[in-house]
Amino acid sequence: MELRINKILRLSILFVSLSLLSSCYVTRSIFWYPTGIHDQTRFPADSIRNQPPFSDFKESHDTQRFSIHGEFLISGNHLSFEDVLADSHTLAFLVIRNDSLLFSKYFGGYGESSAFPSFSVAKSFVSALTGIAISEGFIKSVDQPVTDFFPELKNRGFGKVTLRHLLTMRSGLNFNEGYKNPFGDDSRIYYGRHLKKFIFRLKVTSEPGATYSYQSANTQLVAMVLEKATGKRLSEYMEEKIWKPLGMKYPATWSVDGKHTQEAKAFCCINATAPDFARFGQLFLDHGSRAGRTIVPEQWVKESLTIQNDSKDSRGYPYTYFWRVRNDGEFFAYGVLGQYIYVCPSKHVVIVRIGDKAGGIDWPGFFHLIMQQL
Repeated sequence: MELRINKILRLSILFVSLSLLSSCYVTRSIFWYPTGIHDQTRFPADSIRNQPPFSDFKESHDTQRFSIHGEFLISGNHLSFEDVLADSHTLAFLVIRNDSLLFSKYFGGYGESSAFPSFSVAKSFVSALTGIAISEGFIKSVDQPVTDFFPELKNRGFGKVTLRHLLTMRSGLNFNEGYKNPFGDDSRIYYGRHLKKFIFRLKVTSEPGATYSYQSANTQLVAMVLEKATGKRLSEYMEEKIWKPLGMKYPATWSVDGKHTQEAKAFCCINATAPDFARFGQLFLDHGSRAGRTIVPEQWVKESLTIQNDSKDSRGYPYTYFWRVRNDGEFFAYGVLGQYIYVCPSKHVVIVRIGDKAGGIDWPGFFHLIMQQL
């Protein structure tokens, strides 16, 4: 009898937990934490279609001779280039030079057609779409107030907040970007199913433009402005303005907060293949054009990669329009778990690294060391 009661109790707890999992962001964050490579399967998503002619990187004549010499000091150990990749939870690593595939390697059963979550790499795509929307006249400029699109935010302190403030993470929002707190704001927008409602409840509590504070809510608000200004869903605008014109080889998806609310998780959740992420990096290396066709305005690319103020991320890299840049001109998009699109203009190189963990590697430093041998 006691065993039966215990079994019923366990089943009841399981039922309640599953019920909460479907409705409560706190429970989902507890059950699903930490963020993982399979998160794309946990959320519904919008489709982003591709269309021919597809772009494909040429096989470089130097592919067979590609090698990175020497050893790298990683956590006190001297490792070769190949060992760094094998021991760092890397799932995909691509090196593109002069628009040609110089090196590619996949791990764990993944391959060229495998879709990976981008996490905050998605922010750089939102930035590109913003530049396109400005060039098309949907948005006047980066200095246009957010309240031009959402007047209801005036009573939340947004009167002085512009798109520039959002793009440079200097909006003054009262938002906690705490990844380890299941009750925090970041968990709420990542696991919650009422994304727009939460964003509209935020307040501006410090002077816009005064200080840098990395907050995913800024990207989400930019995306909401894009949808309001263009009259199109974010995934639709992405498909029309970037994915198809760039000739992406594979379709992609953009995760949304829920089946009923259908709000794109703009700050994190494009799911695509490593080669297609590399094509986006190549687009910015090529000043926003592909085969003579402008996709992202060249001026926007230049402005996006120009250090404008003292904004720096937690590792000291200057932060611009949802990109990180180095003083030597190299720049990159970064997402948690060590997802990177890294670009070196002087060497005409794009590197994509995807992992299920960062692996304890200073990846930008590692990429920079690679550049010294290319």
